[in-house]
Amino acid sequence: MFCGSCMHDNTWARAMIDRGVEVSLLPAYTPVRVDEPNLSQQRVFLGGINIYLAARSRIWRAMPRFMTRLLDHPWVINFSTKFAVSNDAHDLGELTLALLAGEQGPEKAAVHELVTYFTNHLKPNVICFSNALMVGVLKTLRQQFRGKLYCVLQGDDIFLEELVEPYRSQALDIMRKRVQEFDGIIVHSKYYRDFMADYLAIPLEKFHVIPLGIDMTGHTGMPGERRFDEFTIGYFARICPEKGLHVLMEAFDLLHARQPRAKLRVGGYLGPRDQTYFQKLSLRANGWDDAFAHIGSPETHAEKVAFLSSLDVLSVPTTYREPKGLYVLEALANGTPVVQPRHGSFPEMLEQTRGGTLVEPDNPQALATALEELLLQKERRLQYAREGYDLVRQHYGLEEMARRSIEIFSSND
Repeated sequence: MFCGSCMHDNTWARAMIDRGVEVSLLPAYTPVRVDEPNLSQQRVFLGGINIYLAARSRIWRAMPRFMTRLLDHPWVINFSTKFAVSNDAHDLGELTLALLAGEQGPEKAAVHELVTYFTNHLKPNVICFSNALMVGVLKTLRQQFRGKLYCVLQGDDIFLEELVEPYRSQALDIMRKRVQEFDGIIVHSKYYRDFMADYLAIPLEKFHVIPLGIDMTGHTGMPGERRFDEFTIGYFARICPEKGLHVLMEAFDLLHARQPRAKLRVGGYLGPRDQTYFQKLSLRANGWDDAFAHIGSPETHAEKVAFLSSLDVLSVPTTYREPKGLYVLEALANGTPVVQPRHGSFPEMLEQTRGGTLVEPDNPQALATALEELLLQKERRLQYAREGYDLVRQHYGLEEMARRSIEIFSSND
């Protein structure tokens, strides 16, 4: 699947490299998949298949590394995901605790291999982890590494809250203790800073807010009327309950009854876990004729831009409090305004960009009303599109993200 965090981390690394910083992007668990030039190394650390087998089998843990390393090859991991591989947090409680145990648990060999690569090969000044689930590495790493250690929080709570008990409480307790060992914590919104300070009991002074950044190159959509005879609403995110597609489809049902020229186009990755969810939603669309279409998951940047540029408005009404929301920035970068729930990072984004409107979360009627207002009020819709197009470039480009990152990572404080 395309992962928003991986995609942003890849862009983030490139933004700093373009400004003269030496950056190595190391995949953990699975290879990085992006729709732009991939800067990550081909080697995968803490490979997902080996992590699973080591946690489940003492025999596997005792096998020589030269025999197990093959399963960390990106081709093998990618091939395995075509079959019944679950990334559902409900199924991953034991595995999460095994990983959090680090050098004390079944992943000891993988932890030492990663630390050795850091200290003997890369020898960086700064290491930045992409999520707090990596805290199991910290004790061993601190014994050999004298540089700064940072962690990016970008949805860790969402994963943890899906774990079943007692795994959730145990994992949260471990993370609250170990995350204090980082020199700094990075987030992409003030909302998430305040939320995670409380959730993981981290002092506010440890946080640094670095704005999200997207490369505006290739985002060629422009503000303007798409088609006068249609009004096309788009959804572009992973197809799953937490992203709120069911809320949007219920709202569209209400809207389409009043405004037959409205269309709904849905794009994004659909994994095995959520097939049944989407099939049930598709039954609702049977009475809409050609007003509904599922376009699948665009594979290239150009296909994504073409989709976003074809929309009159984008809405991804998440049921959780979104800490990032790259799809909002990408829509605005192509002149497409948005309608989003009034929670998470969305109020900050729309305050900065003025590229859309906010509605009450989990309220299909409110969402339908907001969409209908934009359908009927063309000038208001185009104003959102124009302001969002200009201001997303001003506040969410690569320059500010790179400048702030370099400032933090090079600090001696």
